Amino acid sequence: MEKLQSLRGMVDLLPAHTVLWQRLEATAREHFRRAGVAEIRTPLLEVTELFARGIGEATDVVGKEMYSFLDKGERRCTLRPEGTASVVRAAVQHGLLSQGPQRLWYGGPMFRYERPQAGRQRQFHQIGLEFLGFADPRADVEAIAVAWDLLADLGVGGLALELNSLGSSDDRARYRTELVGWLEARRGQLDPDSQARLATNPLRILDSKNPDTQALLAEAPTLSGALAPESRERFAAVQAGLEALGIPFQLNPRLVRGLDYYSHTAFEITSSQLGAQATVCGGGRYDGLVEQLGGPATPAIGWALGMERLVLLLEQLDSQRSAPAPELYVVSRGAAAEPLALRLARELRLAGRAVELDLSAAAFGKQLKRADRSGAPWALVIGDGEAEQDQVILKRLRAPAGLSPVDQTEAAQAPDGPGSGGQAEERLSLLELRERFA
Repeated sequence: MEKLQSLRGMVDLLPAHTVLWQRLEATAREHFRRAGVAEIRTPLLEVTELFARGIGEATDVVGKEMYSFLDKGERRCTLRPEGTASVVRAAVQHGLLSQGPQRLWYGGPMFRYERPQAGRQRQFHQIGLEFLGFADPRADVEAIAVAWDLLADLGVGGLALELNSLGSSDDRARYRTELVGWLEARRGQLDPDSQARLATNPLRILDSKNPDTQALLAEAPTLSGALAPESRERFAAVQAGLEALGIPFQLNPRLVRGLDYYSHTAFEITSSQLGAQATVCGGGRYDGLVEQLGGPATPAIGWALGMERLVLLLEQLDSQRSAPAPELYVVSRGAAAEPLALRLARELRLAGRAVELDLSAAAFGKQLKRADRSGAPWALVIGDGEAEQDQVILKRLRAPAGLSPVDQTEAAQAPDGPGSGGQAEERLSLLELRERFA
C-alpha cells in the first residue's frame, strides 16, 4: 500500500522543532502582556468576500494565492491568507470598537498557494499585532517598538528598520496618476508582471523583484514627493518618536506593502542573518479598512511576523533542538512495581514536576540507559521489592549542575534488578519522596 504523504507546502512540526516554536510564542506572549495587548482568536475559514474587499481584488494574494472553495451550503469560503482582515471583522461584528480603542494580538496558521521555499510554506504561521482606534503617530511608534523589542529579545541580530509613508488616499491617487504616466512611457522596459500591474495595482511595481525593473525605478517619481503637508508632518512625528526611543531606521521611498488597505506609515524589519529572505516583520497603518468592512471610521495600525523564518533563524542561533529534559525518569519492572510507578508519575506531575515514565517493561539496565539519554538528573527506580515496602530508589544520573553524565557502560551492564549501579543513590519511603519532590 502506498505510503501517504503530507500535501506540498504543508509541513509537520515535529517534537524536535516545537521547542523553538514554543519559546517564540512564550516570548511574544510576555511582550504583549507587558504592553497591555490582549489576545484574539479568529476562525481559519472566512467568507471569501472578507479578503476580496479587505485585501484588494487586484492583489496577488486574492488573485492568485487564496485557498477558496464552495462549501455544502454553496457559500464561497476561503482559508485565511492573513490575519488583519479577520481581526477587523471580529471587532466590528462583536462591537469591540464601541468599548474604546483595542490593543489586540493573534497567532496561528495562514494559507497561501505559492511556491514553497525555505521559511515560506503554503500553510504558514504568523503572530500579529493590531491597534484599533489609535490615530496618534505615537501609536505607530509603539507598535514598531513592540516588534523591535520582541525580535531583539529572541536574539535576532542584524536588525534593520525600513520606513516609508504611503500617505492618505488622496496622496496615493495623485501619485498613482503621476507614476502610471511615467511608467506607461517606459512600458517596453518593464517585466511582464509589472506591465500587467500597470492597469490593476501600479504601486506594487515599486516592490518588483526584477533587477531590470528596479534599475528603471531608480529614476521614477517617489511617493514622498506627492505627500500633502499633513502627511509629511505625521511621518516626521513617527520618525521623531523612533529617534527618541533609540530605534534606528532608514527611509525607503520604494517600500510599499502588498495589500491594498495600507496608508501612511509602512515598515519592514529585516535581519542580515536571513540572507535573501531577510524580512522578519512587516506592517503599517490601515485607517480605511474598518470602515471598508462595515464598521465605523477607525484609525488603525498593525504588523505581522512570519514564524517559519524566525524559527529558521533561531535554529541557527540555538543548537539545543531537543525537548527539555525531565526532572525525573521513572524506571519500574514487576507486577506490583509498574502500577505504583504509574501512580507516582501522575502524582509528581500534578505537583508540577516534569516526569517521564518508562513503559517498556524492559530489563532495568536497558531502562536506565534510556533514563540517561533523557537528560534527567534523577532516575526513580521501583522493583516489586520496593513496591511491597512502599519504597523507591532515587538514583542520581548527573551532578546537580547538570554536568558529569552517568557512565553509560555501567548502566548497560547493571544486573537485572534495582539498586546495584555505581551512581549515588538512596532508598526513600514514599513519604520522603513526596516531601522532596511534591
